[in-house]
Amino acid sequence: MTAKTLQLSDALHAYLLANSLRETPVQRALRAATSRMPRSTMQIAPEQGQFLQLLVRLLGARRILEIGTFTGYSALSMALVLPRGGRIVCCDLSEEWTSIAKRYWKKSGVDKRISLRLGPALATLKGLSGSFDLAFIDADKTNYARYYERCLRLVRKGGIIAVDNTLWYGRVIDRRDQSADTRAVRAFNRKLHRDRRVEIALVPIGDGLTLALKR
Repeated sequence: MTAKTLQLSDALHAYLLANSLRETPVQRALRAATSRMPRSTMQIAPEQGQFLQLLVRLLGARRILEIGTFTGYSALSMALVLPRGGRIVCCDLSEEWTSIAKRYWKKSGVDKRISLRLGPALATLKGLSGSFDLAFIDADKTNYARYYERCLRLVRKGGIIAVDNTLWYGRVIDRRDQSADTRAVRAFNRKLHRDRRVEIALVPIGDGLTLALKR
């Protein structure tokens, strides 16, 4: 037992992947292709993709909302475990990045489960209705609070809003860092800590993943 979350060395992280990760060949290929891109750090960690898959299964999720898709690894991971008739709505701005996503979604045979909406996410969210089981926010940090509020309206009671990068590479505790993104993440974390509409847990996986269960 330990009273503090372990810090993972490279060797321990490699052990974690070797003894936990169950990627498909297409997932591995997409991750490898993305790793060669200039903005490769925007992709979630593979163990985080597997964690999202587990959330989909635990919730019995049939309707998922993703804000920030990049090259599609997280959407691919979740789509692979959706039940028959399940759907994901993905919001992103970049046709270039999501064109890569679409190729790999098709290779995995999950492209029909994913509806990609290109354009400002807040406008897309405003046009959505119905009830979602799970929302995953991984986009521009300065709009996190706005995305969250809209997701809170769209996600059903007992559903989960998962928010990425809430540890923000450790910058949240660096008082010298007063960039707009860092201040936005700090403010968002404070907001969720006080928000009694949800139950929360900040999970130290990847760059920090906050889970907010709607009461």
